[in-house]
Amino acid sequence: MMDNITVNVFVAVFKMGSFDLAATAAYVTVAFGILIYIFALCSNLLLLGIIAVNAPLHQPMYLLLFSLAFNDIAGVSAMIPPVVYNLMTEQRLTSFLACLFQALILHLYVGATFLILSAMAFDRYIAICHPLRYHAIMSKTTVIYILMLCCLINFLLVGSVFGLTLRHPFCSTHVSNFYCDNMSILRMTCAKDITINSLYGLFVTGVYHGLTLFSIVFSYTFILIACFRNKDSDARSKALYTCATHFLVFVVYECSAVVVVLVYRIPQSPLTLKKFMAMALVVFPSCLNPIIYGTKTKEINQKIKQIYKIFQRSALEKTRLNTVKTIAE
Repeated sequence: MMDNITVNVFVAVFKMGSFDLAATAAYVTVAFGILIYIFALCSNLLLLGIIAVNAPLHQPMYLLLFSLAFNDIAGVSAMIPPVVYNLMTEQRLTSFLACLFQALILHLYVGATFLILSAMAFDRYIAICHPLRYHAIMSKTTVIYILMLCCLINFLLVGSVFGLTLRHPFCSTHVSNFYCDNMSILRMTCAKDITINSLYGLFVTGVYHGLTLFSIVFSYTFILIACFRNKDSDARSKALYTCATHFLVFVVYECSAVVVVLVYRIPQSPLTLKKFMAMALVVFPSCLNPIIYGTKTKEINQKIKQIYKIFQRSALEKTRLNTVKTIAE
């Protein structure tokens, strides 16, 4: 970096890092990325649509699931389209505001996922351990307040992280990563000592992980106790099945995070693998969450089957009409 020259970020053009792929590999990556994005976008939009248009699903658990699907769309949209665009163009240029916006959305996505999963764990705890008081405690108003609190905490934590970064002047316009995040922006500043940024970043990460782990351990400990005390085997099985869906989503997200951390901590890991795995924290959960909830949640599964049957009947009717028209001609 050029320590004696500061950059006016609002007029400068920033150059993104590259994947360093051969032409054929780049084309395959672009095609694969587009397919993944279309799948993640369509599956999450389907989940949003099913919850939105079906009044019986306007319940706390599904409102939280609605928020999770919306958050997944925001995260995958902030990651894949810009990366695919940079792979398709040789210049790989962007503006500071576009880079900052992408970084903010990605960090807000990660934080919101932790907070929503925590809220969903609390919802399952109330539903199973205090079923008679569930509707009194977890009303729609309560869920809205919980989501508003999650948004406030998320904006404060992420905003403060970027506030510490943006207090420094910039000395470079080269983004070290192939997408923008707080660390890649911090590396472009003139800051020589980033100890405060690093420590506070670790603190914020600890808050997100600690809150989620506490809520999961606390909720599921009491849920398991309540289930084993319940003499009704059907009710016990239903409760465990419902919780298993949420727990599976949590495991997928945590496993993605752990794999990313391990890959970056192993010196022998190929650079290309590190770059691809950096996307895993956004791409994998965004693709798998709608599959998990679509197949494991009975009400949503039934709605998907109904939609499929409607399209199937429509296709059969169209085929029949075309056949009749052909015979008539």
